[in-house]
Amino acid sequence: MGKEEGSMLPLAIITYPFPLDWLELLEGHCRTLICPEGTEGIGPGLMEHLEEAEGILSILTLRVDEILLEKAPRLKVVSNMAVGVDNIDLAACTRRGIPVGNTPGVLTDATADLTMALLLAIARQLPRSSADAREGLWQTWTPTGWLGADLSGATLGIIGMGKIGRAVAKRAKGFGLKIAYADSSECPDLDPSLGATYLSLDEVLRQSDFVSVHVPLMAETRGLIGEREMRLMKPTAYLVNAARGPIVDTQALVRALQEGWIAGAALDVTDPEPLPKEHPLYTFPNCLVVPHIGSATYGTRKKMAELACLNLVAGLEGRRLPHCANPEVYE
Repeated sequence: MGKEEGSMLPLAIITYPFPLDWLELLEGHCRTLICPEGTEGIGPGLMEHLEEAEGILSILTLRVDEILLEKAPRLKVVSNMAVGVDNIDLAACTRRGIPVGNTPGVLTDATADLTMALLLAIARQLPRSSADAREGLWQTWTPTGWLGADLSGATLGIIGMGKIGRAVAKRAKGFGLKIAYADSSECPDLDPSLGATYLSLDEVLRQSDFVSVHVPLMAETRGLIGEREMRLMKPTAYLVNAARGPIVDTQALVRALQEGWIAGAALDVTDPEPLPKEHPLYTFPNCLVVPHIGSATYGTRKKMAELACLNLVAGLEGRRLPHCANPEVYE
């Protein structure tokens, strides 16, 4: 491609310094300005180019709102490298005729695997027992040391039976867990071999030995699991959240752990995110916190970036996005 031809390509701003091989699908379709190493977002070096930009490839930490959109009058597409789009003002984008892409499907298995890892780790006291071993508290084998919860025959309550919730149910079934779920409505297309029982949210909370959260973050799910909901749970039950932090009320969770409303929690996501290092959730031996690693495998993250590139290219070329979070923009 000649220099003059390349200069005529639309400009896309890449808001994270991805490995270049993750962005190969953009070659020949656009010019790119990439966030410098060691930073993310749209800093001063990229902000001055927003007026010219026709595309943005964002990650979930970038807020795409009215303020940013006002500075990008030529914007044709926002491609978010995430399933959720709670960092993006969808209504504002739709009003401007800007389709918003996301990356569903490719991270389902990785996130379901991580959910089971969290569940197993907190059920079998891995954070506490590992810390005790490091600190010299492991003197010998004892019949009553570091006792955890049995999975086989226990009930896993899944809140949100979408793709990830279903993948978690499939894995949990292999561990002998019984499955109950709450969703906006019953899911008649569920694999009948799962034997999953549809219940109200309150009944899922009351009956489950493990509760795993898999709903998207929206206005109606923000704070969905608060004090009332945690008090409904068994004192022997564990809460797992691999969805979005604000779905669980953080202060209520601190109280639940302090006062023994529940047996423990395992979190891939938090509110705020990241948690400050002095946050009380880090002080509980029955609370496991990991840094939003649900999709963090080499293969999954590269596939997410590639799907984000496909969405970006489609939007720049005026084609329908393969995965669009605001399909009403095409109506």
